[in-house]
Amino acid sequence: MPLSTSARADLVLVLVTLLAAAGWIFSKEALQGLPPLLFIGIRFVLAGLVLLLISRAKWHWLKRADLLPRALLLGVVMAMAILTWIQGLDKGQHLGEGAFITSLGVVLVPVTAWLIYGERASGNTLLALPVAVAGLALLSLNGGFNTDPGQFYFLAAALLFSLHFTLMAHLASEMPAVILAAVQLLMVGMINGLVSVFIEPWPEVVEAGIWGWLLASALIATSLRFTLQTYGQGLAPASHAALIMILEPVWTALLAALWFAEQMSAQQLLGCGLIFGAMLISRWRWVRGLVMKRAS
Repeated sequence: MPLSTSARADLVLVLVTLLAAAGWIFSKEALQGLPPLLFIGIRFVLAGLVLLLISRAKWHWLKRADLLPRALLLGVVMAMAILTWIQGLDKGQHLGEGAFITSLGVVLVPVTAWLIYGERASGNTLLALPVAVAGLALLSLNGGFNTDPGQFYFLAAALLFSLHFTLMAHLASEMPAVILAAVQLLMVGMINGLVSVFIEPWPEVVEAGIWGWLLASALIATSLRFTLQTYGQGLAPASHAALIMILEPVWTALLAALWFAEQMSAQQLLGCGLIFGAMLISRWRWVRGLVMKRAS
């Protein structure tokens, strides 16, 4: 019996969240042999080139003088977000914790949209924010003020990702998703690679295994992930897709526990739970609609 469109969308998007979570593991392993910014530069240039090659039929969009500068600006914002995220990944001690902090960007998107475009934040968002802040406090104040330095980078990344998501919403409908992603990925790779040239020492020799993790990050966790995400989002409403994408930090925490034997204290687990709850609260209208649809 063939799967329904809705079921296919669910399966594809759940797979996307798993690939995104796996990307945290791939990246952490690659950082054992590559400087953070050099790694990001190579990873995103490779991923961007792959997407550009598979979207040759849409290259004429790159000639749109009204859209390309905005796409490049999005790439700059994304590059800043990724730059801070990779620093958090390099300096942080807990991948799962970092994933939940970074996911605060989802909660902050409506606030950013209000600050930039004057869009009113919903009551659910206003309710979710203090819950998210409480969760972040439990993570950050575990054992007092001896904060993991990676948390500050992850929080900065969350703020920048919320800005990127907000700006993206006003351009994504005007430009093919694959071309828009390719431009942004290439910008991320080139900017981080350029910064790396000036501030990072490059290793003389890189083990073959590190190159394997790099390729997995570029081809599986970036190019393949985005291709599947584009396909899945085409099958499901945006609200439905966004709800499923909330699973990413959950998978990341589970994979980190399995791969790196990471452990969290009860306080840290509660903090992650509150942040996850804040994401659900901020999207409560979608959660309720999805539940009612499944029940009918």
